[in-house]
This record gives sequence, structure tokens and C-alpha cells, in this order.
Amino acid sequence: MKPHSVLIVLYDDVQSLDVTGPLEVFAGAGTATGRPGTYRITTAGPGGGPVRTSSGMRLLPDEDLDRAGPPHTLLVPGGRGTVDPDPAVVRRIAELAPAAERVVSVCTGAFLLAEAGLLAGRRATTHWARCDSLARRFPDVEVDPEPIYVRDGNISTSAGVTAGIDLALALVEEDLGRDTALLVARHLVMFLRRPGGQAQFSTQLAAQLAERHPLREVQRWIAEHPGDDLSVEALAGRAAMSPRHFARAFAAEVGTTPGRYVDGVRLETARRLLEDTGDGVEEVARSCGYGTPEAMRRAFVRALAVPPAEYRRRFRTAHRAHQAH
Repeated sequence: MKPHSVLIVLYDDVQSLDVTGPLEVFAGAGTATGRPGTYRITTAGPGGGPVRTSSGMRLLPDEDLDRAGPPHTLLVPGGRGTVDPDPAVVRRIAELAPAAERVVSVCTGAFLLAEAGLLAGRRATTHWARCDSLARRFPDVEVDPEPIYVRDGNISTSAGVTAGIDLALALVEEDLGRDTALLVARHLVMFLRRPGGQAQFSTQLAAQLAERHPLREVQRWIAEHPGDDLSVEALAGRAAMSPRHFARAFAAEVGTTPGRYVDGVRLETARRLLEDTGDGVEEVARSCGYGTPEAMRRAFVRALAVPPAEYRRRFRTAHRAHQAH
């Protein structure tokens, strides 16, 4: 394969992990294939001088951003520097992007792509805490707060920090094949590569913890008993409330309806069982409350765009897959 050039844009107050995470993935591809230089990685910043990351660490770019040539892959990391971006950096991104085969942002790097006019009319994502801000600031961008990364044509945007690693692995898979991407993931001790459609964070983290003790107990019960009857009527009975009162109180305190909360917990539990156990699809469906494998298949396709068997094949943890052999 002809070496792909990757240009990583640096600027003051960049997030260091947004830079080094994808960089290690691309560099690791050369180690995994035994062909160092599979990706030619260059970092570039304004004037070519040192930049201070948001954590205080200094990074020395390889070259001046104004002198950098158009790369195969233009990668724009996020960080506090995107809040009031350097106009020269935005201008240079806009100049380099048209000649790049693909343009990638990590976390709030999406703001720089949007400032450069690259996301107009496109679907994109960023860190969940900044999605509303991105949508307000750039109403011509279709902001999707759910997935860990979004690919729209030759432009890809990812959520916070580690999602940039997932996206970089997906690009390596596109370039070099699934086996190489898996080798890189294992070298980085990443036991599974998350699909782009996976939610940025879990149902339990996304939802609020209810204020009232009976509702918190219901949340705990749902997590521990996904295969039980988790209808509104049954859950209301556990909370000693009428179904109508329970549904209203749960939505008000947790931030989502009981039904959606249950759906999220069941999906996460099923995913975890597929990743970490040898239980059959039918057994997983039953233990997670789906009733039938077909019901679970529909839930997986709707939420993750892959059926359960394919999800297991692609994302099962490395040590479990090894045990299976």
C-alpha cells in the first residue's frame, strides 16, 4: 500500500489525548503490519512553534501549518482552543480540506471544521456536553449527540477523546483490513472496538439518578433484573405508586421515560453478555427480557445497525475470543 499521509493540526489549548490517541493508532498500524511508515504522520501548528495543550504539556509540531501540504487524511483534534479559535488555524483547515481524501475531527475539533464551513448541510457529532452548543452556533449542521462517531461522505466527526481512537481504528480497517485494525486495538489493550453508532455513554450514566429513594431502588432493580417484568405497572408497584404517578415522577427525576430507560439497560446488558460470555443469542435474549431472538435482533439493528450475531463477531473481547478457541 502506498503510504497515507496524516496531518494532525496543533494549536494552543489543544487536548493532548485527541492528538496522541489517533496518532498512536496510525503509528501502530505500521508495527502491526511489520511495515513502519504505513502512515506518514506529521503534526503542524501556527508558525511551527511549540503549543501548550489544555493540560499544560507542550508539543512541538513537525512543521509550520502554513507550509504543510494537503494530506491524505487531515485530522483536527479538539480542546479548549476551539472556544475562541485562532482564525489562521481555521483558514488553513479550510484551505487544506478540499484536497484531502478525508477530513477527521476529534471531540470539539468539530467546531473548527464548522468554522471552516466544512460541516454545512452535513451530519456530525462532538462531545455530548457540547452538542447543543454546536447546534446553536452552526444551525446548518445536523448535530447528532448519540453516536461516538459519524461519517458523512469524506468527513468524519467523533465524540470525546477515546471516540477518536475508535474512529481512527475504523479508518485503519478501511485502509488495511479488519485483521490489522484488531491487531492495533490489541496492542493498545483495547479489548473491543466500538461501532460508530454506539451511544456516547451508558443509559445509567446518561440518565440522572432519581432523588426519591423508591425511584432509585427501581433503577437499581432494573439494572439487576433486566429479564423480569419491567412494565410501568410492575415498576410502579415496586415503588408503591400508581402507574400514572410513577411514569410522571420517573421521567421528571431520571430525564427519560421508564420504557426508554428499560430499553437502554436491556440493550447494554445484552451487549455485555455477547462481548464477555459464550451464552447463545437465544439465552441472552431471554435473560435480558427480549423474549425472542427476533425481538433482540430488531433492538440491535435499530440502535447499533448490526444484528446480535454480527455484533458478537466484531466486538467480542479478545480474551474471551481466545478462550473460545
